[in-house]
Amino acid sequence: MSEKLAPEERHSFVHNGEKVFEWDQTLDEVNVYINLPPNVHSKQFYCKIQSKHVEVGIKGNPPYLNHDLFCPVKTDSSFWTLEDDIMHITLQKRDKGQTWPSPILGQGQLDPYATDLEQKRLMLQRFQEENPGFDFSQAQFTGSCPDPRTFMGGIRSD
Repeated sequence: MSEKLAPEERHSFVHNGEKVFEWDQTLDEVNVYINLPPNVHSKQFYCKIQSKHVEVGIKGNPPYLNHDLFCPVKTDSSFWTLEDDIMHITLQKRDKGQTWPSPILGQGQLDPYATDLEQKRLMLQRFQEENPGFDFSQAQFTGSCPDPRTFMGGIRSD
């Protein structure tokens, strides 16, 4: 059932008409997907994840991304992998349940409507996590959605 509440599609960050990366999020993490250039050996790529900053590039070249993150992450459980010509960066949210309008501070933020949809999806994901016997996949919110991080005493960390 929780698969039904997973991100339906990735968000794209486009700059000057070029897709820089795609991303999605869950209660626990933000995932960033970067298409890798062809004919570059996998050992040439690097990714440095700091609590409030990320740097991605090809060794010996200026960084492709070198930006502050929207919110702090847990560096000890954040990581990156290369899969099928895509760099997948998994950023573990320091504040579980926080809705990120973008992985990068001040860049490519979702519009208010899309942010509200993300917040509603994360709230349903939280309900599903806290009540595994129930199916919230068809549930809907009317009006504004509460913050999944703080609603009814906040997220339990069992």
